[in-house]
Amino acid sequence: METALYIAFFIFGTIIGSFLNVLIYRLPRGRSPLKPAFSFCPECGKNIKWYDNIPVISYLILKGKCRNCGAKISLRYFVVELITGIASVLSYMKTGLSVEYIFIFIFLSLMIAITFIDLDFRIIPDELNLFGFLAGFVFIFFRKDFSLLDGILGAVVGAGFLWAVAFLYMRFRGIEGLGMGDVKMMAFVGVYTGWFGALFTIFVGSFLGALVGGLSAYLLKAEDKGRFEIPFGPFLAFASVVYIFFGETVKSWYLGGMM
Repeated sequence: METALYIAFFIFGTIIGSFLNVLIYRLPRGRSPLKPAFSFCPECGKNIKWYDNIPVISYLILKGKCRNCGAKISLRYFVVELITGIASVLSYMKTGLSVEYIFIFIFLSLMIAITFIDLDFRIIPDELNLFGFLAGFVFIFFRKDFSLLDGILGAVVGAGFLWAVAFLYMRFRGIEGLGMGDVKMMAFVGVYTGWFGALFTIFVGSFLGALVGGLSAYLLKAEDKGRFEIPFGPFLAFASVVYIFFGETVKSWYLGGMM
């Protein structure tokens, strides 16, 4: 029975992953995620038949190519569906069959979409941040040890801290170091994780971003390593997901050690 549930949650996750691919492609291009309702090939523009749009499986059967024109389909579509399927299973493993599953899976799904959009376009759509922010507030009413004040404080600390960093960077260096999409994202993350989770996300995300950015600049031999640009959203997303699964343990360990 448990194995069957894992499979069911994985399949459900891949279906949501297929929709995330639509969001990832359309939102940064200013297109509606709902119209047209059908999927189409970006190269030839022809509609994709339902049997060629089965998450994960169709990509493997078609060997990553469009049936109509033979154009190569980005591996990203397969990866997003696969990761979202795994995220669904992990959400179920954390929460069991409960309302909490819905909100944890929403969080992970939005982080997946944010990551891939930010990687490709260096933006985080307001629609995703706003939806996550509102979902986080609704989630509060289903949580036992997390109050409305915790959510508000988390949003203020997360967005406020990152906004202050962006303001100071612009003030003293004269260039934009962070986009407002990252700031809004931290309001969304803070509503879910509280003030401690928001700070954890910022510091761990910053450490990982600095590490990867510095290494990338060195390997690519960027002329001005101080202005080598990498998207910050994926690192914040990764750190926030770590906190969602291990945050209570980290918080207890840290605050316990402070006493």
